[in-house]
Amino acid sequence: MNAKRTALICSFVAAIRVFIFSAAFPFFNNVDEQAHVDLVLKYARVSPPRSLENFGAESAKYFALDSSPEYFLKPDEYGGAYPPPSWTLPPNERDQLLEQAIPIWQSRPNHESGEPPLYYALAGMWLDLGRVFGIEGAALLYCVRFLNIFFAAALVWLGYRIAAALFQDRQLPVIAVTALLAVWPQSAFYSIQSDALSPLCFATTLLALVRLWLTHPPRVVHGAFVGLGLAATCLTKTANLPLLIVILLAMLKFLARARMSRPALVAFIAFLICVAVPLGAWFAWNLHNFGDLTGSRAKIDMLGWTRKPISDWWSHPIFVFAGATQFFSELMASFWRGEFIWHGQRLASSAADTFFAIISGVLFFGAIVSLCARNMMKTPRQLLWTCAFSFAALVAFLVLLSIAFDFGDCPYPSREHPYFTSGRLLNAAAVPFFVLCAQVLDSLGRIAKRNSLAFILLGAIVIATIVAQVSVNAPAFASGFNFFHLVTR
Repeated sequence: MNAKRTALICSFVAAIRVFIFSAAFPFFNNVDEQAHVDLVLKYARVSPPRSLENFGAESAKYFALDSSPEYFLKPDEYGGAYPPPSWTLPPNERDQLLEQAIPIWQSRPNHESGEPPLYYALAGMWLDLGRVFGIEGAALLYCVRFLNIFFAAALVWLGYRIAAALFQDRQLPVIAVTALLAVWPQSAFYSIQSDALSPLCFATTLLALVRLWLTHPPRVVHGAFVGLGLAATCLTKTANLPLLIVILLAMLKFLARARMSRPALVAFIAFLICVAVPLGAWFAWNLHNFGDLTGSRAKIDMLGWTRKPISDWWSHPIFVFAGATQFFSELMASFWRGEFIWHGQRLASSAADTFFAIISGVLFFGAIVSLCARNMMKTPRQLLWTCAFSFAALVAFLVLLSIAFDFGDCPYPSREHPYFTSGRLLNAAAVPFFVLCAQVLDSLGRIAKRNSLAFILLGAIVIATIVAQVSVNAPAFASGFNFFHLVTR
């Protein structure tokens, strides 16, 4: 089986999967899609928020005309059937709807105003390109969603390049990484939101780091791309900031391994410059406009969260076995399938969630055991440890957020359920996670001296993931508000 050909096929599969499900889900989902769309529209006009701004008039028009009630409300609340989409209404009824709804939306603040700009700038340019071709209305929003098709296909290809460099002539782990990325059912790719870009940016960082580590002598261009990729990762999502520490430690280890040679030192300086300049500019912007480095203070105040004294952290339920198990299982299930709700209920399967939680725990901790083994294969151990620390750092950050705040009356997280279990916040470390999964499968194949056993296990995981995704997301295809119904009209 040719790994490169498999990677090309998997990239195509990922693109088709993202197109189908992005088109199947209507606007606007429960994962703050209104807030993200508002920012895309503002960046398209080159008018980024300078404070916690209210929704704009253009955004409010889209919300009024193109929203589906199917995420939050059951059909029983409409007498058994949902009202028709607004694009089917007569012009006078649409005008009346706009007159009532736009002022309401414009009176509400967009709590995501302080989020980093990279995704919104890219999506804004893509939206402007759609307008050049005469696309408008709900079709234009779907055009922005379909940008994720390219993100998903590129992610699979980068995953292949990273795995091929790490595992070299062993096809099993390379195929495992590409196959798992191709079927990864994270719903962030079916929505307008920055979480869809995070894994691509960090995969670029990781590929540059692998190239830097394995090329002798080290090349300055690889060090520069490590810095640029890391800056892009942090400029996509504030929650990705812990990865700064992980990559900085990896670069320091690289410098020590190279014994401070001149090429290594130049590459390290290039890394520092390329990560510090973009992030420094963003921090300065936030400090000037929002009053803090990350622009998150206003959001925290708006949501009603308050910081707890450190002495109160240790009473958090996450420090007991039941709480830790609940946190990890919900987080990993969400990492695989996403966070959509449908008709007011989580769009999930309890059997699939249990499978995702168990397989994630087994593979991740199996990878740690494998990395500690003395007879480990020739794959650079430090690079695999970097993958492990990348994923663990993001999980640890969510633990820290869970225990550090009193969430007041906020519905999620809440005082009753004080856990950050949004798996999309781990998206940046998707490639590192699946590289570790591939490492475990490869180790099993070597221990059993039969790669066929590992391929069977990989096939079972892939098939179970596909079945779970199709069965869980199937209700969206019947929506009269989705892209398929829009284009058929």
